[in-house]
Amino acid sequence: MVCTFGPTGLTTEVKSVEMHHEALLEALPGDNVGFNVKNVAVKDLKRGFVASNSKDDPAKEAANFNSQVIIMNHPGQIGNDYAPVLDCHTCHIAVKFAEILTKIDRRSGKELEKEPKFLKNGDAGMIKMLPTKPMVVETFSEYPPLGRFAVRDMRQTVAVGVIKNVEKKDPSGAKVTKSAAKKGGK
Repeated sequence: MVCTFGPTGLTTEVKSVEMHHEALLEALPGDNVGFNVKNVAVKDLKRGFVASNSKDDPAKEAANFNSQVIIMNHPGQIGNDYAPVLDCHTCHIAVKFAEILTKIDRRSGKELEKEPKFLKNGDAGMIKMLPTKPMVVETFSEYPPLGRFAVRDMRQTVAVGVIKNVEKKDPSGAKVTKSAAKKGGK
């Protein structure tokens, strides 16, 4: 199998897969496995990278994403250009709240106000977010573990949310190992 690591787009061949020190032919969703890849240095991979099948919806860097967010514990008001740390899967990256699109009812999800100036404790809203560094996220409906997050600021969880849609970047100049190219990864 050929796999791609997002957000860099590094593509390589998987040599072996194992679970609890026993070799497997394949891993299924939800399996906790280890796997060995060809010709990839440890320095090429970092925490927060996402491994995916190159032929079936490979992981790509997010340019921006819209999220439904509930403000839980913030002393003041949250407005546009707020820049907290987003904890999504194993990734911890600062994001910018580029634009508060709508204020919504927490229970029903109905829109209460378009383009509010701020959100405060107890409010929920749709927010357009811009990551400050490359990161992979997906919609909660497609890939739940990659689509839920916590917003942290001042050493505490300020808000939680789910990702509704993602605008992805195309990986340019991504490294493809020789074995992956031979197998037809790209």
